[in-house]
Amino acid sequence: MVSVGYFLSSEEFSPRELVRQARLAEAAGFERLWVSDHFHPWLDEQGSSPFVWSVLGALSEVTSLPISTAVTCPIIRTHPVVVAQAAATAAVQFEGRFVLGVGTGEALNEHVTGERWPSPPVRLEMLEEAIDVIRELHTGKEVNHRGRHYTVDHARLYTVPDEPVPIYVSAFGPAAAELAARAGDGFCTVMPDADLVRQYREAGGGDRPVQGGLKVCWADSEDDGVRTAHRLWRNELLPGRLPSVLPTPADYEAAASLVTEDMVREQFACGPDADRHVEAVREFADAGFDEVYVQQIGPDQEKFFEAWRTQVLPRLA
Repeated sequence: MVSVGYFLSSEEFSPRELVRQARLAEAAGFERLWVSDHFHPWLDEQGSSPFVWSVLGALSEVTSLPISTAVTCPIIRTHPVVVAQAAATAAVQFEGRFVLGVGTGEALNEHVTGERWPSPPVRLEMLEEAIDVIRELHTGKEVNHRGRHYTVDHARLYTVPDEPVPIYVSAFGPAAAELAARAGDGFCTVMPDADLVRQYREAGGGDRPVQGGLKVCWADSEDDGVRTAHRLWRNELLPGRLPSVLPTPADYEAAASLVTEDMVREQFACGPDADRHVEAVREFADAGFDEVYVQQIGPDQEKFFEAWRTQVLPRLA
């Protein structure tokens, strides 16, 4: 059994639209929510980047679903002390239905304060220390920390949830999967990679939750869906470490000019074929994922939710 959630895209939609989509998702039968945390969109065409913590406050008032950030980077742009306070407040607002998803981030969002962009091993080291700081602060006790990357001076959170905030760690390779197993309460990624899931579990992740995210484009025809997905999310097909180092949407635009519509057709479930949408989720289930979060690309949200309510989710129950 896999639990199917909806992925709220902060890069593509305004704050109020994200709140509206959360209502639609719950009404359609989705069981949980992801919400992205970005300073910039990937492409100018996506067009949005609201402050996720403000959106979370609004979401806590309109949905009873559990929600995770997918994902917050607590290493450069936002100090782990601030992330700890934001996450503790969100957990109180959601009455314990909040998960803090964290990762090492992308230069796209993190370079904006003018700090240098570290190498992947250094970012992993920073993330592990940041997680330690956040966990300490979530005890509600005063924290003093002098670490390699962060300093915390007589800090105490007075608004904390009754239970510690679960922290899930994003990973795209073996080193990050090992960190997720060592330091996280769960693991998240956006690839149906059975080998990566196995590495996580064998490294100590055990039976802790594994979350996956995917994008689809329900549309009147496959060609319509492909055109929409290519226009808005062709950046998803950039290879290797490239997505983590490009600093601006314009750079992504240039790199993504190499991505063709045929490549998008191969990657995403596009159009009105319910079988293909079901199969996209089952790929994650077959790879050992516990939770799968689906993002509808483009403006046809009502069509998507109605189609998934009637044609897709019943087959995944």
